[in-house]
Amino acid sequence: MKLIAIFLSTKTTVHPRPLLKRSVWQSLDGAWKFTFDDEGKYVQPSDLNHWCHDIKVPFAPESAKSGIGDQGYHPNCWYEREFATPPGDGKLLLHFGAVDYRARVWVNNQYIAEHEGGHTSFSLDITHALNNSGTTKVTVWAQDDPHDLAKPRGKQDWQLKPHSIWYPRTSGIWQTVWLERVGKTYLGHLRWIPDCERWEIGFEAGLAGNVPTSGVRIKVKLSVEGLVLASDTYEVFSGEISRRIALGDPGIDDCRNELLWSPEKPTLINAEIQLWHKDQLLDEVQSYTAMRTVSVQRDRFMLNGRPYYLRLVLDQGYWPDSLMTAPDDEALRRDVELVKAMGFNGVRKHQKIEDPRFLYWADVLGLLVWEEMPSAYRFTPKAVERVTREWTEIIKRDVSHPCIVAWVPFNESWGVPNLVETAAHRNYVLAMYHLTKTLDPTRPVIGNDGWESTDTDILAIHDYDSKPERLAHRYRPDIKISDLFERSRPGGRILTLDNYPHQGQPVMLTEFGGIAYTPLDNPDADKAWGYENCSNISELEMKYAALLETVNNIELFSGFCYTQFTDTFQEANGLLYGDRTPKFPIAAIRAATLSGQGLCTPTSC
Repeated sequence: MKLIAIFLSTKTTVHPRPLLKRSVWQSLDGAWKFTFDDEGKYVQPSDLNHWCHDIKVPFAPESAKSGIGDQGYHPNCWYEREFATPPGDGKLLLHFGAVDYRARVWVNNQYIAEHEGGHTSFSLDITHALNNSGTTKVTVWAQDDPHDLAKPRGKQDWQLKPHSIWYPRTSGIWQTVWLERVGKTYLGHLRWIPDCERWEIGFEAGLAGNVPTSGVRIKVKLSVEGLVLASDTYEVFSGEISRRIALGDPGIDDCRNELLWSPEKPTLINAEIQLWHKDQLLDEVQSYTAMRTVSVQRDRFMLNGRPYYLRLVLDQGYWPDSLMTAPDDEALRRDVELVKAMGFNGVRKHQKIEDPRFLYWADVLGLLVWEEMPSAYRFTPKAVERVTREWTEIIKRDVSHPCIVAWVPFNESWGVPNLVETAAHRNYVLAMYHLTKTLDPTRPVIGNDGWESTDTDILAIHDYDSKPERLAHRYRPDIKISDLFERSRPGGRILTLDNYPHQGQPVMLTEFGGIAYTPLDNPDADKAWGYENCSNISELEMKYAALLETVNNIELFSGFCYTQFTDTFQEANGLLYGDRTPKFPIAAIRAATLSGQGLCTPTSC
């Protein structure tokens, strides 16, 4: 296998961690040796004397893009790659974007660590395992029990073939693998917390490695398009720092709006951070943040202190040939551009934690994101432990992205099937709601998206009634809110549980539509899935336009989320096909999405 001799610069490829970038790093994506281990007979690298396949990382072995395309049951698999050891002093870090579900890592046959959680990133210091040969070998074992319903798995099917609304499994490495040289002391994590009320930006940082006991300083420089907003230096105590960086408040809205981030004007603030010990520069990274706040006031969602109407589309984040992994960075950017071109100002990322590069493009181009925890489907102590741990890691990783405006720990009572009757299930939802509010008090949290709400900041309703006139009648202006939540049963479920009545929160229709296009001459028409079917494109366009005009005109709603962005395997209810080709003209989709009177700008409603 060809060895990589030098580090790759961010000038030639995209950085996998855009919120904490160093100038020099090395991708390990590409060809790795690979083998399945269905019986689980291998326990360490020395047990393997034969590799059955080559695989293209970061694509899962179930995907065609990986070069394997095997969607059978394979609970264990192994990876291995050798590369030229990067030159330099200090520490060598090995980063994994995501490995589903449980991973063990060896370097030069020396065991390094284990990580559990299929949707979260992890980093390992492998310095102690390097040798003098000039090459380094990384071996990874990934375990992903296809039948385990007590682990967070999102839309991954437990049946052999995808059925209903579940899709092919994703096993093993499915996000980028990369290397990074750092000093003996380095910046381990950053967090940005914008505060428009005080016109400040909160800054938190934690050091890693060998941290000196004194004489450590952090220098932070914030700028927009070359204009310096702040340049401060802080002394670090006990390896961490938390400071508020005050910006010059112009006071006048017109001037303030020049700096505020929104989908219409996604202004980002560039950040340069240096770590010093006395006169020695220990580390230097680039990041970014934004002046942007989100909240709820009475019955409206607020962006930057103004009512803002949410027009979201449900986004599963799958591609036909590469499953949950985007074909490339341009595909992630293109998805953001398409969503905006269709008239939406946000996505509800459904049952998937997306690649940080998608969040980067949403930050840069201006797209709101609801981030939703992939569900486990059984309620057990182990499931609770797994979901809680992984959700905590997810929030820590993504909390500084301006595009994220809501957290969703549960969807449609998945993982808590007896929510109405069982106190333990209700306590679990309540605990996750309050845990999320504790980890990030700056964003709304939707406790259980769809129905059977307990504590929640937004009351999110899923209603797939295909008749616009029935939706208009059900949510008509003269209806009493109490009657709506007492009598309405979308999906045959109650909307709020006893002792958790509607308390004036914003009401949103967060799943509706799902109109499938299944032409009569399609030989697989009987396998196509949707909440409603139509057999020609003109009918699809007409039904979408009528439904969106109705929903946009329902005054009760402060936002909506249409199902869905693209066709996803057997689900044929996307506005685009799986390859991102529009089913009818983008301009017509946009006109329908923006129809009606229920629209708000960043400054009015």
